[in-house]
Amino acid sequence: MVLLGLLQAGGSVLGQAMEKVTGGNLLSMLLVACAFTLSLVYLLRLAVGHLVQLPAGAKSPPYIYSPIPFLGHAIAFGKSPIEFLENAYEKYGPVFSFTMVGKTFTYLLGSDAAALLFNSKNEDLNAEDVYSRLTTPVFGKGVAYDVPNPVFLEQKKMLKSGLNIAHFRQHVSIIEKETKEYFQSWGESGEKNLFEALSELIILTASHCLHGKEIRSQLNEKVAQLYADLDGGFSHAAWLLPGWLPLPSFRRRDRAHREIKNIFYKAIEKRRQSEEKVDDILQTLLESTYKDGHPLSDDEVAGMLIGLLLAGQHTSSTTSAWMGFFLARNKTLQEKCYLEQKTVCGEDLPPLTFDQLKDLNLLDRCIKETLRLRPPIMTMMRMVKTPQYEVYKSYSERFPEILPLTLRHFFFFLITGRHRCIGENFAYVQIKTIWSTMIRLYEFDLIDGYFPAVNYTTMIHTPENPVIRYKRRSQ
Repeated sequence: MVLLGLLQAGGSVLGQAMEKVTGGNLLSMLLVACAFTLSLVYLLRLAVGHLVQLPAGAKSPPYIYSPIPFLGHAIAFGKSPIEFLENAYEKYGPVFSFTMVGKTFTYLLGSDAAALLFNSKNEDLNAEDVYSRLTTPVFGKGVAYDVPNPVFLEQKKMLKSGLNIAHFRQHVSIIEKETKEYFQSWGESGEKNLFEALSELIILTASHCLHGKEIRSQLNEKVAQLYADLDGGFSHAAWLLPGWLPLPSFRRRDRAHREIKNIFYKAIEKRRQSEEKVDDILQTLLESTYKDGHPLSDDEVAGMLIGLLLAGQHTSSTTSAWMGFFLARNKTLQEKCYLEQKTVCGEDLPPLTFDQLKDLNLLDRCIKETLRLRPPIMTMMRMVKTPQYEVYKSYSERFPEILPLTLRHFFFFLITGRHRCIGENFAYVQIKTIWSTMIRLYEFDLIDGYFPAVNYTTMIHTPENPVIRYKRRSQ
């Protein structure tokens, strides 16, 4: 989550910058320290510029005071966000404000908060002002949160038109083949980092399905590293610090963006020149137009392809990894999932089909239960443009039965609303196909009973030390 680990992010960024960029040179270290200080001043000015003036007589949410200037509650929140929120809820209720790194954050907890978020207009609760700092350097200019919301909605509609059942039917065999080839290197048994493996596999399968054969054919180890460097742009440092700072991770991100864009440009040019009409997302974008009739530029197509891949990679790989550990901990459930494969698909376990995936009800429930127990993120953010506290209170007054909230209701997985993920259906096809194949290949066990804790200091809540034990099934 973006808010987590702010103190660690600031300290580690400064330390790494001094270590890696300066090589220990005293003058360079001073320059980096000055740049870091200037960036903090920049953030403070940015925060002040976004303060919303409350109308006369309007009330503010309860504010949690901190004696530490500028940093505010960043230390306590970054160290243990769940404990911080629980304590705040017990004392202040489901809505409260506090300061971290020069910015005031207001937390709204519970289902009425979700109602406010999803029913609000973008001009009231703005997403671009929060997320563009992260997405624009990764996806590129002219797409996603770098454009006005109406344009972004048009782009999402274009992508959604290519994420249809006809394509999903093609994707199942592609994902199954990629998965079998990937796990050939695992051998008969062993111990592996499940999250790392699934992160790589999610990239490979998503690229093949969503980018097209021209781009997937170039996905070697070098390009995979470029994806990793680009993905490294989704960090606390990228959200906290100005993008012009010469940090190693920023330089790697920007270099990877340029090189991946060049790969995409060549694939786009080859497809445009070809008379072959391939039914995939790339072709969908090349044939799409905005409402006014003008087509997407090559730069927009490339940026949307990057966004389509990386925007869902984190959540899919994290959810897939967590589900693996839940199945490893519950061997009875794991075997039931294996038997479901035989019942639905056939005793000899033939190649998977899209229609079979729909009937794997137990596996589907395992995914949904994983999302309930381990939602990938615990906070959605918006920049407040107009006063909202009085609006929030009206939700609570109209629906008093949802208050007070119990602690277990702090976080829940949201699957509805106009902000629903356009790639959700593809993600289910991808995860169900990958795990159907994995369950057919291996039995999974915890190592000495170890079940990972949640790493709340990352933007997506990944499992800590996610190493799992596996053994190939006897056919």
